[in-house]
Amino acid sequence: MQPSSITVADIQVAPAPARSSVRRPLFLLLAITALVYAALAGLRTVSDSDLFWQLSTGRWVANAHRTFSSDVFSYTAAGQPWIYPAGSGLVFYGLFRVGGYELLSWLGAAVCVGVIALLLHRGSAFSAALAVVAVPLISSRTNPRADMFSVLLFSALLAILWEYHQERSVPLWSLPLLMVAWSNLHLGFLVGWLLVACYVLSEVMLLPDASRRRAAVQRLRVALPWLLASGLATLLNPWGWRIYQAVLRQQEVMKVHSVQIQEWAPFRFTWSSLQQALYVRDPYSCGMWIVLAATACFIIALLRRQWGAALFLLGPTWMAISHIRFLAILACTVVLVGGWVLDSAWGWLSLRLAVRRVYSVLGVGIVFHLVLLAGVRSWDLVDNHFYLSHDDQIGSFGTGLSDWFPERAAGFIVRQKLPANIFHSYEQGGFATWQLGPRYKDYADGRAIPFGPEVFKRLQQLFDSDPDSLVWQNEANLYGIHTVLLPLERRAGIRKSASILPKFCNSPTWGLVYMDEVSAVFMRRSAETDAVIAQAGLDCDTVPLPAAETAASFDRSREFNRWANAAGVLITLGRLPESIVASRRALQLFDGNAWVWFNLGFAEFLTGQGAIAERDLLRSTELMETLAAWRVLADMYSSEGRPVDAANALARRAALQHDLSPAQ
Repeated sequence: MQPSSITVADIQVAPAPARSSVRRPLFLLLAITALVYAALAGLRTVSDSDLFWQLSTGRWVANAHRTFSSDVFSYTAAGQPWIYPAGSGLVFYGLFRVGGYELLSWLGAAVCVGVIALLLHRGSAFSAALAVVAVPLISSRTNPRADMFSVLLFSALLAILWEYHQERSVPLWSLPLLMVAWSNLHLGFLVGWLLVACYVLSEVMLLPDASRRRAAVQRLRVALPWLLASGLATLLNPWGWRIYQAVLRQQEVMKVHSVQIQEWAPFRFTWSSLQQALYVRDPYSCGMWIVLAATACFIIALLRRQWGAALFLLGPTWMAISHIRFLAILACTVVLVGGWVLDSAWGWLSLRLAVRRVYSVLGVGIVFHLVLLAGVRSWDLVDNHFYLSHDDQIGSFGTGLSDWFPERAAGFIVRQKLPANIFHSYEQGGFATWQLGPRYKDYADGRAIPFGPEVFKRLQQLFDSDPDSLVWQNEANLYGIHTVLLPLERRAGIRKSASILPKFCNSPTWGLVYMDEVSAVFMRRSAETDAVIAQAGLDCDTVPLPAAETAASFDRSREFNRWANAAGVLITLGRLPESIVASRRALQLFDGNAWVWFNLGFAEFLTGQGAIAERDLLRSTELMETLAAWRVLADMYSSEGRPVDAANALARRAALQHDLSPAQ
């Protein structure tokens, strides 16, 4: 067949890219690279707080042999409406009973690899290349929590509908099974409806084309019963149609979530994010690349009148730009559909231009760099460079429980049988529900719906108020709060507790009974508790930090976190020389964390070591610019009579503040 006889329809239905001798080996190499990278990216310690209230759900349902439709975990929202698929909790609870946190870590790795495998099982070299780029986004949503099932089932449903649209033989009978599983595992099953709509519209868009109308009508006729059955299958859950009420409630709180919870924030095109896209060792850069790839593939699909591909790409792109948590969904779509668009476009070019040699040379070059990129980033994962340098990453490579959770404090509360009710932060709530429940109810957790949007405002007000104030007295009296669990770890805890921790330490109303470098426990003073507080005999000015380590073997990541967390707590307590020592101990283990350099420089500034402080604060900004670092530098320059340097630091801080999103 001559190139002139090839029609657009032929290319769209059966793309015929140039078959060079390196095409298959390139795909295999990239696919293996993506799968290995996915396994390493997915294998990390359990670190998502939502997992724990889902584990609690599984435990409750397993013990009660029924589901529930109102809150059963908290003392502040008890009885409030709460519907959430219990299947994921049962899966997690069953796996935990078998293999503990270690098996849950392996589940995260397995799901991450499974998603990549689904997307590549009939893919091309283009799809495999995009998969290598997309791995960090996909792995970010396949850590153990109910959301991981949405990513997995989305990939399976997308593969079936897209391949069926491409006239390939697929098991349409599996669609209802996927949807019934989805509606019992995660509320994200509504995204499945988006996929179904995209598929139907893709076929409808072909109806004006006489050459393709008959095939499109036939596919719709065959698929329609299965699509309708898929919709009805979502009602096969313990609550029936009321599951959609839960989805609507989720949408009602979305505005609050977008402001308070980082993963629900919109994706922003800023100068900072554009710069980040060029950082080879930063996996976060892939977010920008995936969005740009989706945009490019969407434009190519429109130009080539591939309406189905354009529709499949449009929906997830809009979702990802609205909420960054959907970047993983977009990444899956780009790998499967975007890879097909690029492969089809290259096939169209290769039939018209003599580009086979170019394909081989360019392809080998791109593959080499992608394999190298995956290799470098994989090593950063295994070596924990990625986890230790990013303070928003609260896990580490390997299996088990992340060391940022208040596990030791929770154990102390249970052993000492401290009085309920317990106050804690929003982030600690899920773990408190699991580790302290069902004996202790929680104050608030990741299930924002039962607590209402005002929970965020109330928590902020409490953390901003003196523990001896009327605000705290009224809250403690209203809910019978007798114990406070304060977060102290450096990622979010010490930032939240920085102003209130010293006040608790000096409070006549509350007494310290436990403290380590991750959390502190205070009890409300009364005739019944004074003896317990006195027996603890702890003073914030002298309590040893970091606390004695009980690990059987040395772990660099764990040891670094101990000293880094301790440094943050010590500077908050005003124990500056000890904070400097702890910071330097942490930097001896790993010197690539901006926050530790900032903590060290700030402590040095407060102790009058100006020259050393400037060096260490600037080192912090080299690793990651923060508003706090430039503010401290400006204060230091002003105190030293350096107005020009102070003005420059303030200008840099203002520019950075303008560039950051509200959620940051």
